[in-house]
Amino acid sequence: MNNAYPRLMLAAPKSGSGKTMMTCGLLNAFLGRKISCRSFKCGPDYIDPMFHKYVLGIDGGNLDTFFLEKERVKEQFVNQADGAGISVIEGVMGYYDGVGGDSTRASSYEVACTVEAPAVLVLDCKGAGLSLAALMKGFLEYREDSHICGVILNRTSEVMAERLRPAMEALGIRVYGYLPECEEGRLDSRHLGLVLPEELKGFKEQLDKLAAKMENTIDIKGLMELAGNAGPLTCYCGGSGPEAFKAAARSRVPIGIARDEAFCFYYQENLKLMKDMGAKLIPFSPVHDKRLPEGICGLLFGGGYPELYGQELSENESMLRDIRNASDRSMPILAECGGFLYLHDELETKEHKIYPMAGIIHGRAYPTERLLRFGYIEAFSREDAAFLKKGESIRGHEFHYWDSTNNGTRMEARKPGGRKSWDCVHAEGNLLAGFPHFYYPSNPVLPGRFVEACERFKKAECKEAMEK
Repeated sequence: MNNAYPRLMLAAPKSGSGKTMMTCGLLNAFLGRKISCRSFKCGPDYIDPMFHKYVLGIDGGNLDTFFLEKERVKEQFVNQADGAGISVIEGVMGYYDGVGGDSTRASSYEVACTVEAPAVLVLDCKGAGLSLAALMKGFLEYREDSHICGVILNRTSEVMAERLRPAMEALGIRVYGYLPECEEGRLDSRHLGLVLPEELKGFKEQLDKLAAKMENTIDIKGLMELAGNAGPLTCYCGGSGPEAFKAAARSRVPIGIARDEAFCFYYQENLKLMKDMGAKLIPFSPVHDKRLPEGICGLLFGGGYPELYGQELSENESMLRDIRNASDRSMPILAECGGFLYLHDELETKEHKIYPMAGIIHGRAYPTERLLRFGYIEAFSREDAAFLKKGESIRGHEFHYWDSTNNGTRMEARKPGGRKSWDCVHAEGNLLAGFPHFYYPSNPVLPGRFVEACERFKKAECKEAMEK
């Protein structure tokens, strides 16, 4: 391999083509060959990176050219890929599908161009034959710099794969093998995407069998050579956030972070940025732990599936009491999506059972029949409020089947291009809570001010203890 960042992208013409299991199988096969790997996901997805981490045992990263300027996306890739034997980037949706579904902005294609990664498309061949060559011809010609170098034929037989090979290679691309229809390549899903890897019984054995099958049907050596021949990649690395916040982090500030089966959606870039700014993140479980961690000075509630654990969360009354007490003491709190639901007076499940929750947001969270306000947003603060000043903004994403009787009005969420806007977010005192999943590197001021507020809370608590 002749460069410092061997890399390739696995993308597809559409969602549901098998990208995630193909990525996990390849990562597992590379590990079996003693190759150090890094993984990335295009776009704002939380769940696919959790599958990558299940295989590799280390956090992956999100590469998103809506959240960040291209040079900063490149910087993120370089920082995380440094020293890896190979980096695999999983695409999102269809290869050219970007913001709004009618542009290539923030698409897998744009990310491939940004990090100059060769792309291999995973083609779902079930129910199709030579038409796939016509499909590939269109993908190759749609953009002159398509970056598409090859295909993997999914859900097809060896015989059909060999029949299709000449037509594909006549287009100037390479067929890197096939994967037959098999149990090892299947995954269950639920309303927010795939079922989480920890919920899948025997998933490790499934991945091992998948990797073994791919060793026989996929040209893994060829994929390694493709990744190794990716061109040189350089970027200006200007750091991940305002130095003022980093310089102020003289001591670590203990912040509780909800992490369990109900709260599991966190951008790793968000957590790294907060740590760089002085946060010491202390995990706790709102489902299983009876009390908040001792000595924390802030609370972070990510997204996840609280609606699936309504009874367990509601019956953990000592935890709910601790959280209410923390809020009453003005402890800084950030909560998004699932965490936002948890802070409500009540949470209604899909079965229409209603459970009391933390009681910090006055209202009820309830299920709907469809995705609401789905997609990228930029949220603007309407006034000086918790962690953002009037007119300041931060980028994020919404993806939820639940709504609230009290969504908040402190910020205005705007779709890209000004197509639509709506009120969102509670931002009173030291609380910021709402449906949007914010990507903190898009405006590091927000997490910086949150960590500063936690530091002030720590000092106030210490002063109060000394005066007693």
